[in-house]
Amino acid sequence: MTRHTKPAIRPARPWFSSGPTAKPPGWRIGDLRDDLMGRNIRAGEVLARFRHAHDLTRAVLEIPSDHALCFLPASDTGAVEAALWNLLGARPVQVLAYENFGKLWASDVRDHLGLDPEILEAPYGQLPDLNGVRPDADLVFAWNGTTSGVCVPNADFISTARTGLTICDATSAAFCMRLAWDRLDVVTFSFQKALGGDAGIGALVLSPRAIERLDQFTPERAIPKVLRLRGPDGFDRALATGAPINTYSLLTLEDWIAALEWAHRIGGLSMLIDRTQFNYQALAGWVEATPWVRFLAEDSACRSPTSVCLSFVDADAADRAFVSRFCRLLADEGVAFDIEAHRAAPPGLRVWCGATVETADVVALVPWLDWAWAELSP
Repeated sequence: MTRHTKPAIRPARPWFSSGPTAKPPGWRIGDLRDDLMGRNIRAGEVLARFRHAHDLTRAVLEIPSDHALCFLPASDTGAVEAALWNLLGARPVQVLAYENFGKLWASDVRDHLGLDPEILEAPYGQLPDLNGVRPDADLVFAWNGTTSGVCVPNADFISTARTGLTICDATSAAFCMRLAWDRLDVVTFSFQKALGGDAGIGALVLSPRAIERLDQFTPERAIPKVLRLRGPDGFDRALATGAPINTYSLLTLEDWIAALEWAHRIGGLSMLIDRTQFNYQALAGWVEATPWVRFLAEDSACRSPTSVCLSFVDADAADRAFVSRFCRLLADEGVAFDIEAHRAAPPGLRVWCGATVETADVVALVPWLDWAWAELSP
């Protein structure tokens, strides 16, 4: 039995997960093209759909014409690991580790590639000292910390005269934030994040400098086929046409095409970024006016507008058991699904505010957050 009156308005689309994220508005599975299901992955008509997805991705994300775009298996993780396995070893390596995935990439570089990276760390909710980034080292970092609610404010810490490569995990930033292509040599993202696609396929964008590294550097390690970006003569340029490395899901591909077509219809990248900012501002205004909750990222200059991470002010509420009850209460009401903080992050809430979320649903959500707090507060 509830102690307080429930809000009158419910979010029409209560999907606030940080990955996979909410489907684009109006999405219906019956609208996806299905005539190629069951066809061979190398059939001409199928490859044409991959090329179409490839070209649409380039157009919507505004990828520079001299950069290569490749599709990889295993979502963003596969794309990042393909970059690490194929590119690292020629120079010293630095890793920014300020949330869960940065820590995983640091572990990959140190424990699996056997390199000796310099790891620049910071606690959840903060950025490392970016003044420590070296222009002569290869840098691995996340543009946006999906599990910490922190993002780099810009790319000014990356030298335009660098000799190392920058490898940027942008999976929760791409399509929702402007990326500094002139300072990023490798950019990765996945279908399941910012445009609400399905899981399983990742994307890798390579600058001319990264392609040059692939052409000239042969790593002294075995690279699994599903991560292999090189052929006998360097970079496998067939991958830059959208050709799949192995057998990908055509349903996932068609779902991605539908998301890209929606993005194109509404106005492209600028509108996607605007929608993200509208959502973030709707939530941020409530946070700033609410005494029992705060941003995990205290510095607004590096606060993520997509994976917005919140913590409870009351110490008695800052434990996983309370957070789980809070989130379960909202899920049982059907007003917010999957808003508990990542399992590796401090206990709290994480609300996705990316472009496929409707601002009206964020506005409708916040009274329910207040209601849940009133019901359960210590």
